[in-house]
Amino acid sequence: MDRFEEPVVSRRRLLVGGLVLGVPAVLAACSSGGSERTTRTPRTTSGSTAGSPTTLAPTPACGDGDRTEAQTEGPFYEPDSPEKADFTGDVSNGTRIVLTGSVLTTTCQPVGGALLDVWHADADGEYDNEGYRLRGHFFTDDQGAYRLQTIVPANYEGRTKHFHVKVRPPGGRLLTTQLYFPGEPRNEEDSIFSSALLMDVRDGASGKDATFTFVV
Repeated sequence: MDRFEEPVVSRRRLLVGGLVLGVPAVLAACSSGGSERTTRTPRTTSGSTAGSPTTLAPTPACGDGDRTEAQTEGPFYEPDSPEKADFTGDVSNGTRIVLTGSVLTTTCQPVGGALLDVWHADADGEYDNEGYRLRGHFFTDDQGAYRLQTIVPANYEGRTKHFHVKVRPPGGRLLTTQLYFPGEPRNEEDSIFSSALLMDVRDGASGKDATFTFVV
């Protein structure tokens, strides 16, 4: 067995917990290199965990040495999006969703001031190709955390539900990728879909809550 296996598993669990406890708690735990074996809570058929969402293992986790998987930006990207982290005023319909998470290095360090540029389809599966509806950019705070308020996009021909995201650390290389919703029937029919890019999505007080940690 690889001598690094158990610490990496612990980091996976601790990383998601950090979304609730804060990134500093994650960093302190990662640096301790604890060797206690942890057990993942199995996913339910909906793609979330049976039990507390803090037990869901993100993919990838910092400490693995792997970065978040890159994917194509697709044909609908528009540069120079406005700075905003709340898209809900752009549309009058759709299920609201709050996406939170962190941008971390492969060694579990928070990336403050990282740029996130997000765009996606509306509740009818349409993109705004003339303006900046459901498009915008924002930055992580000093602890590498981000928060986006928007709506759940619809499927459209050939594609399952997804968010497009570009992440650029200060002075670092650009990551272009997409985020997906667990339990969607169209996931396996989408040739671009990757399970490594599934968000943790749960029912929230006024819609959906989702989390994803970008490792850059």
